[in-house]
Amino acid sequence: MSVATSHVETRPPVPPFTHETAELKVRLAEDGWNSRDPEKVALAYTPDSRWRNRAEFVSGRPEIIAFLTRKWARELDYRLIKEVWASGGNRIAVRFAYEWHDDSGNWFRSYGNENWEFDQNGLMRLRYACINDLPIKESDRKYHWPLGRRPDGHPGLSDLGL
Repeated sequence: MSVATSHVETRPPVPPFTHETAELKVRLAEDGWNSRDPEKVALAYTPDSRWRNRAEFVSGRPEIIAFLTRKWARELDYRLIKEVWASGGNRIAVRFAYEWHDDSGNWFRSYGNENWEFDQNGLMRLRYACINDLPIKESDRKYHWPLGRRPDGHPGLSDLGL
């Protein structure tokens, strides 16, 4: 949930992160990305946020929205799980895997790591992502929930052996 007061956006939880608040921050990010709503997702980032996503460099919310719009037009039936790898102060390291297919019906599981840095209001100002795509058979998919938020109780990455 985003709170605006005196033109200052706040996105709890805010740093410094404990293990518990880092886990909540990661789950909220996962939920946002699973919405596949670029405008909503962009609000979690500072207006001048900078990203490196694979070999693409993105700066600011308008570019984030354009990037995510292209991404989810290409990566169909996208479902994501994120997990905290480490956290401290205003930074969180995350590992993730998501499943998707292209417009020809070819399925993939994309694995990656992200390093995040937040401002004092809990908005992400830096995001560095490294991602590798693995072709999979549709029968090898592990994410079968309806599009949108991963249900509570659904196994996480470690539980799935990913």
